[in-house]
Amino acid sequence: MSTPMSLCSVAVQPRAAARLQGSRFLGKMAVAQSKPMRVCGPRQMRIQAIAEGDKLPADVKLNYFDAEGNMQEVAVGSLTKGKKVVLFAVPGAFTPTCSLKHLPGFIEKADELRAKGVDTIACVSVNDAFVMDAWGKSVGADGKVMMLADGSAVFAQAIGAELDLADKGLGVRSRRYAMLVDDGTVKKLNMEEGGAFTVSGADDILAALD
Repeated sequence: MSTPMSLCSVAVQPRAAARLQGSRFLGKMAVAQSKPMRVCGPRQMRIQAIAEGDKLPADVKLNYFDAEGNMQEVAVGSLTKGKKVVLFAVPGAFTPTCSLKHLPGFIEKADELRAKGVDTIACVSVNDAFVMDAWGKSVGADGKVMMLADGSAVFAQAIGAELDLADKGLGVRSRRYAMLVDDGTVKKLNMEEGGAFTVSGADDILAALD
């Protein structure tokens, strides 16, 4: 029985592989497999992770509560178009490192970042908008840091920053990172490994703006 094909994988039978040896098809596959890729989703789709110089996925939408308490939806393209944006992500709202260090650091340095030309400072996490709003209020983020909800981890997966914490009962979350985005293009990306907090703080982004 032949192996079913899908958008995420290509099954090549031994005889077919032999006939294709040296062809442009296998050549392209070899090149693709040599590039750093990420694997996500139940179908094991291979998508290249985002890097400095890449454009953010413009059509992905995030949620937040505005100053009047109304839930809003914003596309990443609209959020970053014609602006210099600092976007940082945390694995979860109300978690220790995120609440005591990461988010408070950007709140404290918000004025310094804006003085260096930053138009928007935003925190994104795989939580719902209600949680993000409550978390922001609890640490004084109002007017300083925009609290964005990536409730289904669509943005995290789109940029290759998803973090599988299913073994801890937390499902798919986002890796911790901080990036400087200019008109939708990633100019600086500091991505953390695991649960570390070493290169994604406000001071690291300030240094990149010097």
